[in-house]
Amino acid sequence: MVPHKSPAIFQKLMPSRLWKVQTDEKKLYLTFDDGPIPGLTEWVLDLLLLKKAKATFFCVGANIEKHADIFSRIKAEGHSIGNHSHNHLNGWESKTQEYLDNVLACQQVIEKQKVETRLFRPPYGRLKWQQRKVLSAFTIVMWDVLSKDYLQTLEPKDVLAESIKATEPGSIIVFHDNLKAEKNLKFALPRYIDHFQQLGFEFDVLL
Repeated sequence: MVPHKSPAIFQKLMPSRLWKVQTDEKKLYLTFDDGPIPGLTEWVLDLLLLKKAKATFFCVGANIEKHADIFSRIKAEGHSIGNHSHNHLNGWESKTQEYLDNVLACQQVIEKQKVETRLFRPPYGRLKWQQRKVLSAFTIVMWDVLSKDYLQTLEPKDVLAESIKATEPGSIIVFHDNLKAEKNLKFALPRYIDHFQQLGFEFDVLL
């Protein structure tokens, strides 16, 4: 099984990025990448409302433009929001100016919706040094636990088990509200939340 925990060496090599929240409290930080989209993002929001859990949604600008009503619901229900670029660009395959322009295009869309955020998660976690430098005004949010819900070769029960195994207080956990992840997400997410709430953990937002 491929490990779901971010290697410590990555965190040491890139300490300016936020990998985990340092805390002694029983707090965890759910994050969702790629939305908002009809159906699945709404299912996630319904579940979070039911479980009284908060999360951070790293949204793609083009999806916000298409589904502004769902974006408004994310905001209205007390979740935090981050920038995930306008078109889900791969930083390793993009020129620095092109990448910056795409991130700023997403930022403009977010701000038009009356949301202020300085959280940015690079799609695929891929960011060149030069891109990181020009994005110095943002908090670059990575993760401590990658659910790998998008891997359709993984069984849903393995997504759940490995995500639980990798989690510790202060973990930032990545799930995806995209169609590729739907089957694994719908199985793993409610059980993941239940497991940690039964252990006394709270799910909070990143700011």
